[in-house]
Amino acid sequence: MLYIRTIQSNDDPELKQLVQKSLQTYHLDIPGTAYFDPELDHLSLYYGAKVRRQYFVATNEQQAVLGGTGIAEYDLQTQTAELQKLYLTPSAQGQHLSYQLLDAAIQFAKQARYHRVYLETHHNLKTAIHVYQKYGFLELSEPLKRGEYSAMDCFFAIDI
Repeated sequence: MLYIRTIQSNDDPELKQLVQKSLQTYHLDIPGTAYFDPELDHLSLYYGAKVRRQYFVATNEQQAVLGGTGIAEYDLQTQTAELQKLYLTPSAQGQHLSYQLLDAAIQFAKQARYHRVYLETHHNLKTAIHVYQKYGFLELSEPLKRGEYSAMDCFFAIDI
């Protein structure tokens, strides 16, 4: 049985390791990616700092972290949120868990009164791109604005 819940402070070390290990696997442990995000040490504090932010964690029955994703403000003028840090452990991949995490994140974004969800990814992350497209995200030709993750080269958005 899989569970989706909001982040807790004791999840922070596991999530940092998951994000960094995943990026290493795809040779994306480089500047301009989430690998060097200063918030990685305390994701629970970052996502808990504002009411329109939330991070969702997927766990198994033993409460082991299998993955997660977050929603945070991106452009408040256009009520656009950003989908952030969608990562899964290798053992959790291929079980449609990404879609369950996306459901939780998009539902939260709707409740937080965002109108659009934006994301940035890298062309090396072909499985992630497939998931986003299948979920209904549309590819954009360029970023909405140049952000801190300058190594990302694929951009998607979905109206909600």
